[in-house]
Amino acid sequence: MKKLKKLALTSACFAAFFFAKEASASTIHEVKRGESLWTISKHYGVSVIELKKQNKKRDSFIFPGEKLVIPSTISPSEKDLLARLVHAEAKGEPFAGKVAVATVVLNRVDHPDFPDTIREVIYERSGGHYAFTPVQNGAINEPADRESYRAVEEALAFRGLGNGSLFFYNPKTAKSNWLRSKPVTVVIGNHVFAK
Repeated sequence: MKKLKKLALTSACFAAFFFAKEASASTIHEVKRGESLWTISKHYGVSVIELKKQNKKRDSFIFPGEKLVIPSTISPSEKDLLARLVHAEAKGEPFAGKVAVATVVLNRVDHPDFPDTIREVIYERSGGHYAFTPVQNGAINEPADRESYRAVEEALAFRGLGNGSLFFYNPKTAKSNWLRSKPVTVVIGNHVFAK
């Protein structure tokens, strides 16, 4: 009988812990006047597409007082790593170029030909070299500025809505003919973006 009581108590504790954890895993946002799916997406660092999907929305209409479930997002350490890459890769570039650099990393995470996490994409090696120069030369270790963090937030909200850029390069310094042969999606500042 004691074993049965102990088992029941353990089960109850486990269930309480599991359901409490499950409940706290979902963030609920109450829509305020003047907000849009875009501003909410940027605030939480989630894509508009995922926010709509999570809340079974076919359009972008939201109303004050409406409660939205916020999908999970990247971890603070992944956000920091991505912001440091953006800072190192796009220093001196326009804000749109910084967003595009972060978008390339996110597109790679979502693409079947690349690793599945931000960390793995950024530290990917091929032919003895890292995919991104700042990883190779150590600039990835420098702290990111606020604009780089904002660019990451914008890229997260924009995730899945762009033109699918998977690469970027500076045409003045890039030596790879293979990279130059890729279809260009956009040119921003000193960077050419391609897929």
